[in-house]
Amino acid sequence: MDYTKLYINGEWIESNSKEFIEVENPANREIIGKVPRANKADVDYAVRSAREAFETWQYTDLSTRISLVERLIEELYKRADELAAMIVKELGRGMDFALNMHTLPFIKDGENYVRIVKEYEFEKDMGDHLLRMEPVGVVAALTPWNYPLGQVTKKVIPALLTGNTIILKPSQNTPLVTYILADAIDKLGFPKGVFNLVTGTGAEVGNMLVEHEDVDMVTFTGSTKTGREVAQRTMKTIKRLTLELGGKSPSVILKGADLELALKKTLDTVYNNTGQTCSALTRLLVPEDEKEKIEEMVIRITKEYPFGDPALSPKNIGPVVSERQFLKVKSYIEKGIEEGARLIYGEVPQDYEKGYYIKPVVFSDVKNDMTIAREEIFGPVLCIIPYKDKEEAIRIANDTEYGLSSAVFGPEDEAREVANRIKAGNVIVNKGLFTRNAPFGGFKQSGLGREGGIFGVEEFLEPKAIFVYNK
Repeated sequence: MDYTKLYINGEWIESNSKEFIEVENPANREIIGKVPRANKADVDYAVRSAREAFETWQYTDLSTRISLVERLIEELYKRADELAAMIVKELGRGMDFALNMHTLPFIKDGENYVRIVKEYEFEKDMGDHLLRMEPVGVVAALTPWNYPLGQVTKKVIPALLTGNTIILKPSQNTPLVTYILADAIDKLGFPKGVFNLVTGTGAEVGNMLVEHEDVDMVTFTGSTKTGREVAQRTMKTIKRLTLELGGKSPSVILKGADLELALKKTLDTVYNNTGQTCSALTRLLVPEDEKEKIEEMVIRITKEYPFGDPALSPKNIGPVVSERQFLKVKSYIEKGIEEGARLIYGEVPQDYEKGYYIKPVVFSDVKNDMTIAREEIFGPVLCIIPYKDKEEAIRIANDTEYGLSSAVFGPEDEAREVANRIKAGNVIVNKGLFTRNAPFGGFKQSGLGREGGIFGVEEFLEPKAIFVYNK
C-alpha cells in the first residue's frame, strides 16, 4: 500500500507540500513508512470536498448509508489480521492484544452503531412540536496514537451513519492503520468527499482543521493540555465540540474486598497497552492497615505481566510509543523518587537504543499531592495511596482535576455507595464490566461529551424543533 498520498475527494493524491513524516516502529526503532506532511492547500481541498459532499450525503436515504457502513464493517473483519499486524508495527503491541483489544472490539462497536441507528427515531412528534435530529455537517476528527483504530472507528462510523462528512487527521505516530481503513472505504465506493484522510502534525494540520470556518464540528481525543488548546481554537468559530481527554483514575479497595479480583482488574488497566490508556486506574487507594499485604500481592501479580519485544511473543506487552513518551515516563519515575514516594518494584529506565521499553514501576506511600499522583503519566506506573477510612478514600478519589474512570472493590452495597459518590464518567464495581452501549467520557477536565452507544451517535446530531399549526 502507498502511504505517501492523501485520500481526498475519493482519490489518492500527492500532498502539495511534498514533505513527509517518518513512522517508527517503537519496538526496534526501524522506520516502517512515511506519510505526507499536509499543508494548508491540502486541508482546504479536503474541507471543500467534504462540504460539497455533505450537501447530498445528508439527504441520502438512511438505508443507503447503513448498507455502505455494513459493507465497510464486513471488509474490516476480513482485514482484521492486517489491521492488527499494522498496530503491532506502529504501536509496538503484541499480536494477541493488537487483535483482541485494539481491533475486533472496535469493529464490533461499528456493528452496534448500525443497530442503534436502525432503531433510532430521527424525527418524532413531541405533541407540541416535531423534533428532528439532523447531521451537524463537516466533522474534523483528530485521533490519538494509543488506540489508533479504536478511536478512529468511534468517530468515523457514527458520523457517517448519521449523515455527516468527515476529515480524519490521525496521530503522526500511528497513521498507517488508517490507510487500511481509507483503502477499504475507497474500494467500497463511498461517494466522493464523504470520507477524507489528511496526515500531518497536530500543531499544523490539526490547528488548520480546528480553526477552519467550513468545519462544523471537531471531535478530539488526546491529552487534557492539548484538548484545552483545541477548545480555545474551536471557540473562535463556535463549532460543535467533543473532547475525550486525560485521566488519573482511582481504584478504591475497601475492607472486605476480593483482593485478587481488585488487583488483577486494576493492574490490567495500568500495564496492558504499556499504561498508555486514558482510563487506566493508576491511583490505587488501599486501607492503611492492609497496605503491606496489598503491596506484596501487587508485586507478585505484576511479575506475571509479559513485558518484552512483541516480535518474540504475541502475548508480549511491548514498549511505549516513542522517544518522547519514553523520556516523559522516565522523568515522572525520577520525580516520584525525588518527591519521596517509595519505589517497591521496578527501576528508572535508561537505555532505549533497541526500543522504547519501560518495565512496570510501583510506588507506595504516595501522597495525593505528589506530582505522580496528580498528573497523567501514560506509562506502566502505579501509585499506591493509603487511606484511614472510607470518607478519606472518597475525598482522595475525588481530589483530582480529572474524572474519567474509576473502580470500587468491596462489599457490594458499600461499594455501590462509594461508586455513587465518585465524580467520574465511569465507575467499575467489583465484577462489573464496561459495555459498548454505555457512554464513555469524563467529568471535570477529562472532557466534553460522550462516545459509545446511543450517546456516541447523538454527538453527531443537532436537535431541531419544528412548530406546526394544528387546528
